[in-house]
Amino acid sequence: MNLLVSPNFGPQVSKFAKRSLKSVKFPFGSSSNSLVHGIHVFHCPDEVGIVAKLSDCIASRGGNILNADVFVPEDKNVFYSRSEFAFDPAKWPRGEMDEDFFKLSKMFNAMKSVVRVPEIDPKYKIAVLASKQDHCLVDLLHRWQNGRLPVDVTSVISNHDRGPDAHVIRLLERHGIPYYYLPTTMGTKREVEILKLVHDTDFLVLARYMQVFSAEFLESYGKDIINIHHGLLPSFKGGSPSKQAFEAGVKLIGATSHFVSEGLDAGPIIEQMVERVSHRDNLRSFIQKSEDLEKQCLAKAIKSYCELRVLPYEKDKTVVF
Repeated sequence: MNLLVSPNFGPQVSKFAKRSLKSVKFPFGSSSNSLVHGIHVFHCPDEVGIVAKLSDCIASRGGNILNADVFVPEDKNVFYSRSEFAFDPAKWPRGEMDEDFFKLSKMFNAMKSVVRVPEIDPKYKIAVLASKQDHCLVDLLHRWQNGRLPVDVTSVISNHDRGPDAHVIRLLERHGIPYYYLPTTMGTKREVEILKLVHDTDFLVLARYMQVFSAEFLESYGKDIINIHHGLLPSFKGGSPSKQAFEAGVKLIGATSHFVSEGLDAGPIIEQMVERVSHRDNLRSFIQKSEDLEKQCLAKAIKSYCELRVLPYEKDKTVVF
């Protein structure tokens, strides 16, 4: 089967009911096989009693909170929380759960209230975009194949032509995932075609996709896009940034995963990782360490996003529980 296709956030103050615990863990000793795991995130104006109402909502339905994280920024009247809980779907049907948390969101004028039950809800559908470098793409596909990323990969889109014997192509063909080759030029970004291919995805992942999306594309897609780039910017730009950094003798390298915005590599940061390098590194080991960081950083950002750990904070920041 040949599936190659070529279509024409500031200081933290954590509170718990005027709140003294940053992370509250509750023992859970039931061995019932009927219990499943749920996650709820909440963002609303701060006021007394939010945690009590959230806890009562879960407990009144026979649920048990496994852990809860709360963040209330100093000098800002906003509340963020993420709760994990166990519940019996027979006692708390999925539709009724949505209704209960919706009532809470109305009560507190919430800006965001999302509940997810990984064992019941569909996995997030994503499309992955990549250019010539494929270390992040291959790593992501292997993690997905091994069940370490809670997503369904619907397609891979690239402006780089990979031959039928390429490892990526063989891997995609084994799993029935189409590969769309859309060559780009300075004046042709193929954004209309990309939008058609990704319209039913939940979010996009740029696995070293070396193209900048227009503001029109971002508005038309209207959902989150996660990007990864090396931590050598802004000092080392253009071609061969790793070689530039190696020759400059840098001692610390890194990677940043962030949401895509209109500004170049300027969206809210989700995850960052760093590693030391030394005079003992040659160019090859230097590049390998840099690419390994990019793979790990992107995978962690995707996992955190799918586990509802990432919330918008102010204009250009995130809360990551």
